[in-house]
Order: sequence, then structure tokens, then C-alpha cells
Amino acid sequence: MDILFKNDEFVFSYRVGGILIHNEKILLQRPKNDDYAIIGGHVAVMETSMETLKREFEEELHTKIEVDNLLAIGEIYFPWGKRPCHQICLYYNVHLLDDGIPMDGVFHGYDELDHERIDLDFCWVPLEELRKGAKVYPVELIPYILEQRKETVHFVSKQI
Repeated sequence: MDILFKNDEFVFSYRVGGILIHNEKILLQRPKNDDYAIIGGHVAVMETSMETLKREFEEELHTKIEVDNLLAIGEIYFPWGKRPCHQICLYYNVHLLDDGIPMDGVFHGYDELDHERIDLDFCWVPLEELRKGAKVYPVELIPYILEQRKETVHFVSKQI
């Protein structure tokens, strides 16, 4: 069971994301007709954030990762349908343990949320595109990715 609480007035979400960089490109996910986002998912009850991240990469990409350092903690506020969502997200730097995915271009996969399938494109995006303003959610995280910081940072993203 995901740590995702919904009522008539708001949504609370505890999520984790993985920053995977290879050859000056970052692997991002993009639902059809939407912006890029960091790969990850909701933390399950009694699961650590690092366990969640490993599970999400296995489920969505069929690949194994090692979790490196915690890059950022984000407090993110955005619309979830017609309700406001308050999300806490931990972002880790990660690296691959195998070569089970394409290392360039775009490949396809899917995720599930609320028992609904969401088709995704997984895209290797040059870091240069991020520097030029490619739309990646959450935008407040991008400078820290580009600096490839080793210390943990905190940011707030208010989209509502």
C-alpha cells in the first residue's frame, strides 16, 4: 500500500525519485503529451525510500540500480485533479548495476497509479537541454542536478 492519502479536500503523497546520469544525459520519464519528470514512485508502507527506488526501477524499467547519495528533499505543492496535493519527495543519485536498458534515445514502458496503466516514454535527455530550459518537473530541482552536487539540498515547489 502506497503512502498516498486522499480525501475530498486534498491529497498527501510521499514519493522518491532517482537521478540517473550517463554520458552527459539524464534518464527521464514522460507520460504521453506531458512534461519530463524524474523516474520514481510512491513509497509503500514499511518500505524505505531506497527500497522503493530500487523496486520502481525494476518494475518500470526492468533494470537494477544502486542508490547513491540523497541529492534533494522537495516539498511540492501541485494540483491533483481538482484537489491540491502536498508531496514530500526524496531525490537520490543512482547508477545502473546492469545494462538491461537502451543507453541512448527513447524507449517505452508503463506505470500504474490507482490501478490505472499510464504509458510512459523513457528518454535520455542531454544535460545541455536542461541548461537550455527543457521542461522537467519539478523545475526547482534542475539547478542541483546540473551542478551534480554531493551535499543534500532542500527546495520548495509551489505550482498552486
